[in-house]
Amino acid sequence: MEIISAVDVGIRFKMLKRKRVKAQDLVRDQINRFRNPDGDFWALRNVSFSVKQGETLGIIGRNGSGKSTLLRVIARVYPPDEGEVAVKGEVSTLFGLGIGFQPDLSGLDNIYLSSILMGLSKKQIDGIVDEIVDFAELGDFINMPVKTYSSGMNSRLGFAIAVNVDRDIVLIDEILGAGDAQFKKKADKRMAKLIGERTVVLVSHNLPTIKKFAHKVLWLDKGRVMAFGDPKEVIQKYAGDEGQA
Repeated sequence: MEIISAVDVGIRFKMLKRKRVKAQDLVRDQINRFRNPDGDFWALRNVSFSVKQGETLGIIGRNGSGKSTLLRVIARVYPPDEGEVAVKGEVSTLFGLGIGFQPDLSGLDNIYLSSILMGLSKKQIDGIVDEIVDFAELGDFINMPVKTYSSGMNSRLGFAIAVNVDRDIVLIDEILGAGDAQFKKKADKRMAKLIGERTVVLVSHNLPTIKKFAHKVLWLDKGRVMAFGDPKEVIQKYAGDEGQA
């Protein structure tokens, strides 16, 4: 059964106008107007793919290719300007290193806040909070404001929340490479456990990680699909393209 389906998805952002004060700005604006006469930037265009229940989809591409934007479309953060996205089930998200955490709140408070935003009740959170705290390995820092955390501590807490909240779909954006070697090993083990139990969409520049976990791979470039399908084949095409760049 298809749990995620996207058909001809497009996301358009308005280009902000700026005051022209230099000659080079005038030239640059004229070039941009020629390239993009309506003043809009298409972060995604004509993106189509599907993911079956229990599959892991890896999304790869250069910086700025639309990977994170697509993840936010699946999470219903961005409604598409074109096309349609169908998502069947509840979603758990992990976007970057602690994005969405409230810096003045403690790690424990952010566990509750993040989980509430995912739709959990306090009773449900009470049942998993100890597991999240243990997994994150933050010790006494769990009761300190997250603004005092390092990026690695933020990533451990965010990952612990995302993988321990019981949701049908888990969306993870470039996070598995963060943390020390011991935590990476534990994160890999936890990811392996998720495979088959839930549907996972994983954005990463780490091709070995994508190849290890993904059942399908989607390669994006400048917001468009370059390839979609077998991980080995898509990654070989992408690696070959990167080698020629």
